[in-house]
Amino acid sequence: MNDSSWGAPPQAGYWGPTDQGHGHGHAHSPGHGHAQGAAPAGPAYDAHEAPQTRPMPIVPDVAEYGGNQDDGRGAARLSGSPVQNETNPEPMPDAAEPAPKPQKKSAGRDLSAAIGVGVGLGAVIVASLFVVKAVFVGVIAVAVVVGLWELTKRLDERKGIRAPLVPLALGGAAMVVAGYVRGGEGAWVAMALTALAVLVWRMTEPPENYLRDVTAGVFAAFYVPFLATFVAMMLTADDGPQRVLTFLLLTVVSDTGAYAVGWRFGRNKLAPRISPGKTREGLLGAVAFAMVVGALCLEFLIDDGAWWQGLLLGLAVAVSATLGDLGESMIKRDLGIKDMGTLLPGHGGIMDRLDSLLPTAPVVWLLLVLFVGSS
Repeated sequence: MNDSSWGAPPQAGYWGPTDQGHGHGHAHSPGHGHAQGAAPAGPAYDAHEAPQTRPMPIVPDVAEYGGNQDDGRGAARLSGSPVQNETNPEPMPDAAEPAPKPQKKSAGRDLSAAIGVGVGLGAVIVASLFVVKAVFVGVIAVAVVVGLWELTKRLDERKGIRAPLVPLALGGAAMVVAGYVRGGEGAWVAMALTALAVLVWRMTEPPENYLRDVTAGVFAAFYVPFLATFVAMMLTADDGPQRVLTFLLLTVVSDTGAYAVGWRFGRNKLAPRISPGKTREGLLGAVAFAMVVGALCLEFLIDDGAWWQGLLLGLAVAVSATLGDLGESMIKRDLGIKDMGTLLPGHGGIMDRLDSLLPTAPVVWLLLVLFVGSS
């Protein structure tokens, strides 16, 4: 999820869609040209830290406009009279001009594009999930590789951290396959080998910042492919497609509930220093939506599942998805960016869609194993 997905209403003084992490509203005020509006807090800036892209108007002194000359130009400017300049024939705005009406609040995203991309991704996932399991494992591996590419690219661009992509991509894909074929044991072995490959690969470059780069590489290996292996491990059960579908539905519904309730009723910030758009009301919406859908999924989709187990599963998913979203918001704030990429119109990048899915995967896998077993 993105910072705008929880939809807290804009603060006074700012209406209209957000841009890439910062924006400014302007309103006409009697006797004052243009007044700078408050910038909305975005993922890269807090409200009190947002930079101004245009300077505040400076009142010129008399000498600058020839106040000591006989043409009266300086006095006219100081008195507020609209006069025309030879180099700028446009008159100054009338002090009595009414302020423009505020625009309707917006989520800051291209909603039609976001829906279209979401439906397309959903169709690909469902088709691969219920046709051939191995094809879905390939979909997971592709998502992991693209996510690693986005993450390492942003780290390099914004912080100069050069986590080696080649061993991460190869090891990440192998990790997903190992988790599907050999379970948790295979995933851990692949994770260890990937970390070792990162350390060795980075040795081919100068030693400066070696520790920083390999630390980021090991973090990326754990954060993206290792957590994604739990989705592949869910798939190995007899009702594996239903388990993965439950996992995806609960995460998406949690996000939707947070957006719907937070945008309409959100008032109290959940974590303003991390993600100012998220509200406590949005979190309650995520919990309510996920618990209802969880009860339905465990009752009708999962073999030997019970509705009360679905309630607990939905609660856990709402919490883990929220923490995952906040975790990536921390990363993006540290990097000073709004989105991890631009691959998905209306969504950002692959990592902007995986932020709540990745930490939720081990939670769902574990609870389903406890509730109904691993096979």
